[in-house]
Amino acid sequence: MKVQKTTVFDMPVINTILWLMASFTLWVFGWKIEGDVPEEEKKLVMIAAPHTSNWDYFWTLLLALKLRLKVYMMGKKEITEKPMGFILKWMGLVPVDRSQRGNTVEQAVEIFAKSEKMVLIIPPSGTRSRVSQWKTGFYHIAAGANVPIGLGYLDYARKKGGMGMLLHPSGDMAADMEAIRAFYSGITGKYPEKSFVDEKE
Repeated sequence: MKVQKTTVFDMPVINTILWLMASFTLWVFGWKIEGDVPEEEKKLVMIAAPHTSNWDYFWTLLLALKLRLKVYMMGKKEITEKPMGFILKWMGLVPVDRSQRGNTVEQAVEIFAKSEKMVLIIPPSGTRSRVSQWKTGFYHIAAGANVPIGLGYLDYARKKGGMGMLLHPSGDMAADMEAIRAFYSGITGKYPEKSFVDEKE
């Protein structure tokens, strides 16, 4: 897992232009921001849910640009192998090789250890399709890196997005997942029929 150190968020002129574009686009389409990452939180894993469409990446990036919040987003490796791959990495996409299981958590924890600031966005469903069980890698990454979990969301029904509460892994994953489930229960993805139906741990 490789992280592009310099992204659009580190380039003042480009970042300002993109901030203006993001602000205008959000205004035109009626999207509003709720919540932000507290300034004192330098590192965190942010859940991106519900994830039901490729449009989620687009709106998430616009919200981050509007907030001037440097983020990295995990995505499948195949996306970055296309002609637009370099641009996607430059915009903060972190390619994950899903064929090699078992070391993603360790690599992510190591990235956190080497970073002064890091907001890593992870869609816990792992896919845009309907699932009955979330992947728990995001939880193990946060616990291993000793960082909180931010509950990020896009609510297409209300056209609002941002970050809700911060959850510090307690070690009782079942209880923590129950709290996370409760938060997302009233949030609508772009395609509600593809939203997760998360079974209890």
